[in-house]
Amino acid sequence: MNDQVVARAERHAALGDPVRLAIIDELASSDRAPVELQSLTQLPSNLLAHHLDVLERVGLVSRHRSSGDGRRRYVHLETTAFSDLTPGVTVTVGRALFVCTHNSARSQLAAALWEHIAASPAISAGTHPAGVVHPGAVASAQRAGLDLSTAQPRNLSTLKRLPALVITVCDRAHEELSDHPDWLHWSIPDPIPTATKHAFDTARDALADRIRHLTGIAS
Repeated sequence: MNDQVVARAERHAALGDPVRLAIIDELASSDRAPVELQSLTQLPSNLLAHHLDVLERVGLVSRHRSSGDGRRRYVHLETTAFSDLTPGVTVTVGRALFVCTHNSARSQLAAALWEHIAASPAISAGTHPAGVVHPGAVASAQRAGLDLSTAQPRNLSTLKRLPALVITVCDRAHEELSDHPDWLHWSIPDPIPTATKHAFDTARDALADRIRHLTGIAS
């Protein structure tokens, strides 16, 4: 286990205490002197000092002397210490390939969303491609300002060179391609069986959320 994971675990452990989490919430919008935090938490000064020591030791807060009254100190939230607490890792944005069984909905939407959100090229393919992209996927893309009107399904086997980032967005395709353990997989429900507007939009929005999380690009 690497040092970065250990450091993240220590920060999570520090945040697992309700009092310390309340202190963090208060500091999110304002630096506070210990006496102010003591009023908030209703703790004796020695116990508050213990909690602040824990938070400072893992890098979540820092304490600075007042430039007014030098006897006073302020506690400051180190917001950058939260940047890697969300589970998982981001990837370097580059060319991506999205795969599903028929390449008629989810993988097509994912590729269009990747190009829109990550501003990087993307392609899609299927293990058993359909004849056309499903009209529901085309309409859902249009509602999000994306254009799938000229998209055509393609067979994964016809791609001679695959990008470094390959993501299956269909459970059947993932299970069929289980000999690629380095590929990522997103288990997105297939909207085609119900073929409702809601089903397609739900799949589209789930894909957009996954892309933003993976790339670290905010909405």
